[in-house]
Amino acid sequence: MKVTTPMRTRFSFSIVLCLCLAVPTQAQTVSDTTSTAASITPEEAPARAWQLSGFVDVYYAYDFHQPEDHHRPGFLYNHNRHNEFNVNLALLRVNYAQDKVRGNLGLMAGTYAQYNLAAEQELLRHVFEANVGVQLLPRVWLDAGIFPSHIGAESAISRDNLTLTRSLSAENTPYYEAGAKVTFEVSEKWTLTGLVLNGWQNIREAEGNQNKALGTQITFKPSSNVVLNSSTFFGNEKPDKVKQRRYFHNFYTSVSPSDKWSLIAAFDYGLEEKAGDEDGYNRWWNPTLAVKYQVLPQLGVAARGEYYHDRHGVIIGTETDNGFQTAGYSLNLDFAPTQQVLWRVEARLLDSKDDIFTKENGNPTDKNTALTTSLSFAF
Repeated sequence: MKVTTPMRTRFSFSIVLCLCLAVPTQAQTVSDTTSTAASITPEEAPARAWQLSGFVDVYYAYDFHQPEDHHRPGFLYNHNRHNEFNVNLALLRVNYAQDKVRGNLGLMAGTYAQYNLAAEQELLRHVFEANVGVQLLPRVWLDAGIFPSHIGAESAISRDNLTLTRSLSAENTPYYEAGAKVTFEVSEKWTLTGLVLNGWQNIREAEGNQNKALGTQITFKPSSNVVLNSSTFFGNEKPDKVKQRRYFHNFYTSVSPSDKWSLIAAFDYGLEEKAGDEDGYNRWWNPTLAVKYQVLPQLGVAARGEYYHDRHGVIIGTETDNGFQTAGYSLNLDFAPTQQVLWRVEARLLDSKDDIFTKENGNPTDKNTALTTSLSFAF
């Protein structure tokens, strides 16, 4: 499929400031409240039933190809406006958890919402999450609504990731999904989840597609410093009359051997049935490795290496001989003057097998280089 660039809209800084100022100062940080409803114990619930949190990420990106329309390559959905100060994500969230009920509501604005949810109805583009859950059994929860994707180790909230920009894997797998899921907390180490979804990052079903997708997630935490995760997706992302079934698996491991070191290694592999009367499957796959070293409590450095192989354009279409076969490298510097504020700078190089990028003079090239900086605030 061919990646298209959605129409640009503008978001007001005054809206972002109002969101920030409206939140009480005693609210916890976003990272403390991300999917925390399930972790609140019955003893804590009366005191912590309601939690209010928020996040604002202001950025500036410079693409050395200097695109005239200010839009970076179409397969990037975060920090993707060139040579302008902008808001990637302004998020305000309310979480509730008490007894056998939990719920989450998050509203957002920014270029992340503008580009990543361009296919959704206009009002839904500002919904980060909206879900409700009920405890069916002591260790079994049923949740339904819109919630963060079960695929991948990276979040839409930049400060929760090892690097500022998202990997090619994260940008081209779902950030969010709509449906219902059952979560079984087998033990402190094992968690099993089964999902029924509207599709591959769909809030509403596409016209002509009445299918539902299925997903699974298995998480194993042998210790507080190690996470192993396996996530799958099965579904048809084309109209019913076409029925090109998609099978996808993501595996990642997150390791923190010490207070200073963090590492994430991931591998994606996907299959989609060929179109028409052709037999067989088109395949895509990509490995990703990111590592971070905390030099000082306020200063950290990180690096990422990745490769994305999608020769037949299942996810990223290029209309070139070799399709999308691209390696990526990035270096990251973090500075946190306070617990709530994080300043990040990142240099990133994308190197493709074909000339899929465009230079300032309009000539094609196989490389793309950019610098991105971000100042974020969480409460």
